Amino acid sequence: MFLINGMEQDSLAANDRSIQFGDGCFTTARLCNGNLPFFEQHLRRLQETCRALMIPFVDTEMLAQEMQSLAQAHRDGVLKVIITRGSGGRGYSPSTCQTPVRILSVSPVPAHYPHWQQQGITLALSPVHLGRNPALAGLKHLNRLEQVLIRAHLEQTDADEALVLDSEGWVTECCAANLFWRAGDTVFTPRLDHAGVRGIMRQHIMALLAQSRYRVVEINAREDAVRQADEVLICNTLMPVVPVNQFADARYLSRELFEFLAPLCEQSIKS
Repeated sequence: MFLINGMEQDSLAANDRSIQFGDGCFTTARLCNGNLPFFEQHLRRLQETCRALMIPFVDTEMLAQEMQSLAQAHRDGVLKVIITRGSGGRGYSPSTCQTPVRILSVSPVPAHYPHWQQQGITLALSPVHLGRNPALAGLKHLNRLEQVLIRAHLEQTDADEALVLDSEGWVTECCAANLFWRAGDTVFTPRLDHAGVRGIMRQHIMALLAQSRYRVVEINAREDAVRQADEVLICNTLMPVVPVNQFADARYLSRELFEFLAPLCEQSIKS
C-alpha cells in the first residue's frame, strides 16, 4: 500500500520533481512486532537530508505519526518513506516548489536475509563505480541509477552482493549495504566523504564496536585490503548483519566478528 500526503493512493503528479529529476530523499526501516526500531534515527536522516538538499520539509510531526501508525497496523515488514520536493515547473530551479510530498509504503521483509545470515554470501566486484561528490556523499537521495546499474550487472553473476568502488578506485560499499572487514582486533569500514550512503545500521555497529575490545577505523582502502582480511561482513537495517564467505579468490572462514555483532544487532531490532 502507498500513503501519499496522508491519503491511500498510488498516483503521483507527472510533474513531481522526484519523477523529473530524482529530487528527494528516502529511508527504509524495519517494522518488528508493531515497533519501528531506530525510529529517531530514520526521522533525523530524513530531516538532515532535506536540509542538505534544501527541501523545505516542515511536516515532521505528521510524518512521525504516519510512520508510527503504519508500524502498529502492519506489525512486521519494511517501511519505506520518501520525501520529494513536490511539483514544479519544467526547469531545474526549485524556487516554485514549497510543498514537499510524503510517500510511505509497506512491503514484506526480504525472505532471503535469514538464509544469508545462516549460510553467508559471496561478493563480486562491480564494474560500475560510484561518482565522487562531497555535497551528496552519505545521503540517501533519490538518484539511484548507479545502484540500478550495479544490481543489473550483479544479476549477471552468481554472487549475492556487489563490492562497489568509487571512481578513484576506493572501496565504498555494496549495492544495498554497508561494508566492514576485520584484520585481527581492528575493524575497518570505508570512509564516505565522497560517495556512498551513511547507513543507520553502519552507525549503530560503529557505536557497538567503540564499546568493545575491537578498534574501528574509517579508511580509504583498495580492494586488496578486503581480499586480505580475516573476516568480512555487510549490514543494513533490514538484514541487519550478514557474513561474507568469499570475495573473488579470497575465502573467509572466521565468523568471530559476526558472532559478536549478530545477537546485538538482532536485539536492537526486536527490543
